[in-house]
Amino acid sequence: MQIIIVGCGNVGTTLTEQLSKEGHNITVVDTNAAKVEDIANRYDVMGIVGNGASFLIQNEAGINEADLMIAVTTSDELNLLCCLIAKKAGDCHTIARVRNPIYNKEIAFIKEELGLSMVINPEQAAANEIARLLKFPSAIKVDTFAKGKVELLKCKLGEDSPLVGRPLTDISAKLHCDVLICTVERGDEAFIPSGNFELQAKDVISVVASPKKANEFFKKIGMTTNRIKNCMIVGGGETTYYLAQQLLPMGIEVKIIEQNKERCNELSELLPQAMIICGDGTERNLLHEEGIEKTQAFVAWTNLDEENIMLTLFAKSISKAKNVTKVHRIEYDEIIEGLDLGSVLYPKNITAEYIIQYVRAMQNSIGSNIETLYQLIENKVEALEFRVHNESELIGIPLKELQLKDNLLLACINRRGRIITPGGQDTIEVGDTVIVVTTNRGFHDLKDILK
Repeated sequence: MQIIIVGCGNVGTTLTEQLSKEGHNITVVDTNAAKVEDIANRYDVMGIVGNGASFLIQNEAGINEADLMIAVTTSDELNLLCCLIAKKAGDCHTIARVRNPIYNKEIAFIKEELGLSMVINPEQAAANEIARLLKFPSAIKVDTFAKGKVELLKCKLGEDSPLVGRPLTDISAKLHCDVLICTVERGDEAFIPSGNFELQAKDVISVVASPKKANEFFKKIGMTTNRIKNCMIVGGGETTYYLAQQLLPMGIEVKIIEQNKERCNELSELLPQAMIICGDGTERNLLHEEGIEKTQAFVAWTNLDEENIMLTLFAKSISKAKNVTKVHRIEYDEIIEGLDLGSVLYPKNITAEYIIQYVRAMQNSIGSNIETLYQLIENKVEALEFRVHNESELIGIPLKELQLKDNLLLACINRRGRIITPGGQDTIEVGDTVIVVTTNRGFHDLKDILK
């Protein structure tokens, strides 16, 4: 597809990297010449210096041939104007990043009136991700397939886990749980395990199951499955506001520590049920006074990565809380993973992933039959959800008779809401959605799983 990306910040760069890898023709637009040159050279894409809301600049970028315009500058109004002009000039799909909460209640109206395909609010998206994690405290990451009927949960095995030292076949026989361990991360290595694969302490495993079956599995291996009752958040920004809005109606007590007095007053009015503490969240005495030892969830969400990492390490040392840490700079991800911080969220990645999923859904209507795609292990393993159409050559054949590619696992079949963990005798039928986990790249159709 022909895609124009306006804005070469963190999200624009991440989108350019991902979408150019997937074979799309990308043109980036930004007023900063150095940024445009850097991205154009790094990812071998076309770059144009100028205001993305200018009709002349959009023409130069090829708006007439474009399938999609993505506006992710730092200005909401500029993003909306870029999309409005693109819609009028090129009649293409348009996606705008809009972060101001003032617009949040008007999103439906803005989408309708400006003809936008999608509006993404990064803070709202991050809050959704945190809320999902707090519903399942043992998981480091939670992704959903089949419209929420299937969950893919990532968790880390402790030294005392009953799974350690056992082959996978032994685990399913002993636990009688209808779940599938589909990937294992061990240090820098990533495995799609076979039945005789033995798990070790500190392995990070990804489990595919329905929410109910996943609950059963985690209970049997001694991991926490109860929803948290209280949450302490350091940093009172927009993400915190959206997160509290989700947690309070669930009966979860929310305590927010924020330094700025004006912001504390705002939050007190916006969130009357939450407890707002005005103070420096990095002060140990304050954290002790507010009961950090007893909190069941701790979210470090200030604007400084170093503060967030330090706060999480402190919370981990004195409590059993579920920890969520905000990190902006992804280039240090290997060091951060070594610190064992619990769930680390990169806001720019969350925004980019939502947009990339929309792009794949667009491709779906053009010819690909991918419904959902997640990066399970950065640039190593993907989980893809395919919808099975009438013409598929895999229909009705027992799975054991199919010549499947190496490093690939059929993780789950969703048949009209019934979740099947596939065995050799199972077949793929029309209307199914099939979840495939693989280290192979470039799959667009279910038949790509065959040798």
